[in-house]
Amino acid sequence: MPDLPPEPGARLTGDGAQFAVYAGHATGVEVCLFDVDADGSETERRVPLRQHAHGTWFDTVAGVGPGQRYGFRVHGEWDPDRSLLHNPAKLLLDPYARAVEGEVRLDAALYGHTVGPELRGDLGVRDGRDSAPHMPRCVIVEDDFDWGADALPRRSLIESLLYEVHVKNATKLHPGVPEQLRGTYAGLAHPVFVEHLLGLGVTAVELLPVHTFTSEPDLVRRGLTNHWGYNTLGFFAPHAAYASVTDPQGVVDEFKTMVKDLHAAGIEVLLDVVYNHTAENSREDMTLSWRGLDQRAYYRLDDRGRDVDVTGCGNTLDLTHPTVTRMVLDSLRHWVQEFHVDGFRFDLAVALGRGKDDGYDRDHPFLMALRTDPVLSRTKLVAEPWDLGIHGWRTGQFPPPFSEWNDRYRDATRTFWLRDVAASASGGVGHGVRELATRLAGSQDLFHSHDRGTIASVNFVTAHDGFTLADLTAYDTKENLANGHNGTDGTNDNRSWNHGVEGCTDDPDVRAARRRSMRNLLGTLLLSTGVPMLAAGDEIGRSQGGNNNPYCQDNETSWTSWELEPWQADLLETTRHVVRLRREHPVLRQRAFFSGRQVHADGSTDLAWFAVDGLPVGQRWENPALDVLQALYNGTALGQESVLVVVNGSAWAADVTLPLAPGVTAYRLLWDSVDERPLDLQEVLDPGTQVPMVGASMRVWRAVGPA
Repeated sequence: MPDLPPEPGARLTGDGAQFAVYAGHATGVEVCLFDVDADGSETERRVPLRQHAHGTWFDTVAGVGPGQRYGFRVHGEWDPDRSLLHNPAKLLLDPYARAVEGEVRLDAALYGHTVGPELRGDLGVRDGRDSAPHMPRCVIVEDDFDWGADALPRRSLIESLLYEVHVKNATKLHPGVPEQLRGTYAGLAHPVFVEHLLGLGVTAVELLPVHTFTSEPDLVRRGLTNHWGYNTLGFFAPHAAYASVTDPQGVVDEFKTMVKDLHAAGIEVLLDVVYNHTAENSREDMTLSWRGLDQRAYYRLDDRGRDVDVTGCGNTLDLTHPTVTRMVLDSLRHWVQEFHVDGFRFDLAVALGRGKDDGYDRDHPFLMALRTDPVLSRTKLVAEPWDLGIHGWRTGQFPPPFSEWNDRYRDATRTFWLRDVAASASGGVGHGVRELATRLAGSQDLFHSHDRGTIASVNFVTAHDGFTLADLTAYDTKENLANGHNGTDGTNDNRSWNHGVEGCTDDPDVRAARRRSMRNLLGTLLLSTGVPMLAAGDEIGRSQGGNNNPYCQDNETSWTSWELEPWQADLLETTRHVVRLRREHPVLRQRAFFSGRQVHADGSTDLAWFAVDGLPVGQRWENPALDVLQALYNGTALGQESVLVVVNGSAWAADVTLPLAPGVTAYRLLWDSVDERPLDLQEVLDPGTQVPMVGASMRVWRAVGPA
């Protein structure tokens, strides 16, 4: 349509390529075309974009084809107090680049203003050095790919087990993956690793950031890198360093092949996406793309042109601006339509829903767009329901169809099994089980509104951020000195317990107690109502040596070792066993919240709570000494088997009376967390039987009905 600018980015035409980029306050924009001569030297050709409309500059350049390297240079005013930071000496990446080649090589020339050796200087003085020698290049690639019979698995959330995994960490040390594929997209989809995922019962991998990213200057100067990837440099291009090939087209195709192969195994692919900030950090930092194009459009700014930072990373993308909202929506659709991904986890999602007054709005236009977009509304949408700004904690306040990381679940589960047991062991009293019961039953207090149901709660005990499962049981304090922040980084609220010895130990009793705590935490996670998310490596007791924030540790601290000790193999079998119990008993993964009301003619309720004596908890919920809880999930009305989950959160043994309940004639033991490895249990007991239960343990029984 001649009245409107073309689609942003670089699009191949019959005889060249059409370039379009938004730079709403610029006086001119050039596309820079880079070619490599036979002798290896690079030449740059600058072509002015002659047309512009509604802030977008565009033109068609003849003779451009696939594989062309390019970038932009922008002309205009330099007035920081008016948020104008145009500098044609700085090569800028295309925000819509579909492939990026090379890396940001830290240099003072990357800054739009003049800086000294410490990379700080006078923002008022525009720097004239060319940044191109230190910048990566955008690359034009083709979208053609043989998807064959690829079909989205479309797994229901009630049957899902999410597996949060870092592409490199997963297979970097895996002996079953060919060496050249380890730590890559191809490695993640290698049959050996897929077999591990399927054996575990994983239905979806949630990949830590795979958008093109770079490292912060502070890390580079200390010889470290941003390993996790929460420092985005491009929202449309896969991170090239995770590919086993170097050709930009090959990188794109390898990512697509990974998705295709995982889909063939019935495994969905979710991306952890970072649309809340970019790698440019604050306006005093590097000029790489958006800030040089149009700072006033892309970033949240105050009336002095300073960044409004609710992310802790120096800047916040402004999704109240239509150009930014469009970019994010276009990016999301790109990954769904071109890469066939199945959904997204939104990092610091509250930042994406802040309005013009900087307050969170659940009906923010961006959130509304996600809910109504014909492509995106059919994908899985998961929010990290907080950011670092004022009133930034919003768990339970996202609209449907969002699911949310449930931090209340994480805290309650850790507190019950670690802090409360530790208090009990030292002669104190725990906090009771009411909070744990609420989380076991799906966190209705948080997610009951707007008919969201239990699938709104993504339950997790650990994630990439924080202690691993094994470290939760081995460290009372974090060990983060290697990160270079003098131990000030990473949370101090770990709710962990070292079981009496800090770090590694040869004490067999301490080691056994730690392993039982791991089994308790895993068992609770996998048997709770909601959507369980397992952090990769927890199923084998992976340790990070007490580092609860290894975002910059691209080494053995983060990489998963697959040389398993016997106890790790046992833990893996335990995890597989409990996942099977969840899968085989649908009553544990219902979509609707429990009502507590009678659901059957025999007088049984959908969920009933009993204390250690086998009698209903009743008025004892507030008793701080209540540390044994029995939850009877009734499947009778649903045509399913009923299940009894029993937890003893005290450090001491207890005689537990199995409850007399309508419709239950016997209980058959399915799992006991005391067992190092799942056993073929044959124990069948009558209701009312008193059975001894080891301290700090849990059991699962099948409630048998009349023959």
